[in-house]
Amino acid sequence: MPELPEVETVRRGLQPAMEGRLIVKVEQRRPDLRFPFPERFVERIEGQTVTALGRRAKYLLADLSSGDVLIMHLGMSGRFTILENGQAVQQGEFVHQAGGLPAHDHVIFTMEGGTRVIYNDARRFGFMDLVPRATLPESKHMKGLGLEPLGNVLDGETLIDLFAQKKTPLKAALLDQSLIAGLGNIYVCEALHRAGLSPQRAAGTLTRKGRMREKADTLARAIRDVLSEAVEAGGSTLRDYAHTDGSLGYFQHSFRVYDREGEACTRCGAPIKRLVQSGRSTFYCAACQK
Repeated sequence: MPELPEVETVRRGLQPAMEGRLIVKVEQRRPDLRFPFPERFVERIEGQTVTALGRRAKYLLADLSSGDVLIMHLGMSGRFTILENGQAVQQGEFVHQAGGLPAHDHVIFTMEGGTRVIYNDARRFGFMDLVPRATLPESKHMKGLGLEPLGNVLDGETLIDLFAQKKTPLKAALLDQSLIAGLGNIYVCEALHRAGLSPQRAAGTLTRKGRMREKADTLARAIRDVLSEAVEAGGSTLRDYAHTDGSLGYFQHSFRVYDREGEACTRCGAPIKRLVQSGRSTFYCAACQK
């Protein structure tokens, strides 16, 4: 599933094509994705201007001039392609053909000027919803989400307070969306390795005492750095994810531990290990993550 950097990369790709532009036409090709489309979906979107295109955790948020917010989630295999004159838009050095099978092009937005934004989702685990902006924070999608991990809000003090007295493993606490919204398996593994902290360590051991106070600061910085670097690299291309122009992200080439079981740790040379936590693979170095 695309994680925060991949979703932010998609948002940046969609922004020039959608933000500030009128939605001239919407083609909805099926009644549902993971969930049914909201009632009057096409009617409520056509003729509206996208006043802002944002992101909250792993959700894309398109503010409409009507006062509604179009909430979009990519699920496992969702992707957007931007077409101008029938060709995929080229961004920077990326030049690729538009991906996806027409049979899985489920929603097509035609913007003023003729640009088409196509949502393709082979597995149909993504979804779209419409929520009034005034009620967005209390909607089923946003309610209960924790703080955003990018920016200065996330620091060592915050992590210590969030994890106080928690006996759950540190990795599980970092993946708890009610505490920190948007963190996923890949980037948590990478951040823990940079911070030199074991994914099995109890989250509550991050305290204001001695060395662990410094470790909390290091972990917060590692989370921000990993996410920022991944966004700049265009995310990590694993399985279905691709940019809005069909191109691929490159951060997977910078992985220090993720999906590197048996390979040498980039810090100490010990073999990277894998364990399963809550049904997910965790990659780590037992020698330098304590």
